[in-house]
Amino acid sequence: MPTLTKICGLSTPDTLDAAIKRGASHVGFVFFSKSPRNLTPDRAASLAARLPVHVKSVGLFVDPTDDDLDRILSGVRLDILQLHGHETPETVARIAKTRARDVWKAVAVRTAADRDAAARFRGAAAMILYDAKPPEGGDLPGGNGLRFDWTLLSGHRHPLPWALSGGLDADNVSEAIRITDAPLVDVSSGVESAPGVKDVDKIAAFLKAART
Repeated sequence: MPTLTKICGLSTPDTLDAAIKRGASHVGFVFFSKSPRNLTPDRAASLAARLPVHVKSVGLFVDPTDDDLDRILSGVRLDILQLHGHETPETVARIAKTRARDVWKAVAVRTAADRDAAARFRGAAAMILYDAKPPEGGDLPGGNGLRFDWTLLSGHRHPLPWALSGGLDADNVSEAIRITDAPLVDVSSGVESAPGVKDVDKIAAFLKAART
């Protein structure tokens, strides 16, 4: 089965259109004020309105309040919510139920113990996103261009459907898929020319490499 692909942190019509044209299955919009990829609700709504029905929109949040979710979901088409903070399994389950959407939970990985923490979200999250653990004291929980040891996922019996993120780009994504057999790969900084600035050529190269 072909590996699915998510381009995260999109913020302009041309880069969104490039992701759609080149076959991304998911696109991500970031709602986190400290991120260079942060979007206003109005801008996100205008981008989401361009999506064909077969491309799923994912909203990335970090420890959101109910008011945060109300503000964004009232005007933006988001098919999936991705939680990238310190959300507990109980919080994930509550958001999934009250917002009637699949919720993906990011798990920061550096060691096997970090990887195994994903099991806590069985029955709460629809998918686990394994991402590299951010540097100490960093402001961003993801999108740092860091990778972890992919062999930690090789042959692992995952407790939930899952995706791979962290440090991926066009040069290494095929190797990452070969090692991990990832069903979905998620990229952000690996298709940028500068923090928060997506590059249409890098998006095309990444999606081509993920297919091969």
